[in-house]
Amino acid sequence: MLERIPRIHALAVAMFLTALPGITWATEQAQQRREARDVRQDTRQGSRHTKQECRATDQKSNSQCRQDKRHTKQQGRETARDIKY
Repeated sequence: MLERIPRIHALAVAMFLTALPGITWATEQAQQRREARDVRQDTRQGSRHTKQECRATDQKSNSQCRQDKRHTKQQGRETARDIKY
């Protein structure tokens, strides 16, 4: 019976070490998702600011300001995708 205990421990250690790369990949992937989400949230704020600034300076029509906002948001989405994938 005493000979089996070290084998069981060795087996448990081997199983843990085998699962370790999967755990680190999941952690890295979660970090990437968080970073991408933060970029998208910052982009939303930035696009709102862009539209408000456009309206305040009255440089363009409302539809042109809306297009600027959409363009800003699209750039943020692309940046988030680059981080995530």
